[in-house]
Amino acid sequence: MDSLELQVENVKCGGCANAIQEGLSALHGIDEVKVDIESGTVSIHGEGYNDKDIHSKLNDLGYPVRG
Repeated sequence: MDSLELQVENVKCGGCANAIQEGLSALHGIDEVKVDIESGTVSIHGEGYNDKDIHSKLNDLGYPVRG
């Protein structure tokens, strides 16, 4: 299983975390998404997912990746 950890902007509450989890979980190859509200960290686990799709989905949701 592959994993990816990203720092994202605008994560302020549980609703933000839920939106990220639901949005990313719908993408191909993602099995688990964890969001740490305090640090703005999104941890993604799965196989065969596309990093570009993840970045695009986060931008669409309003939580762009830092850096």
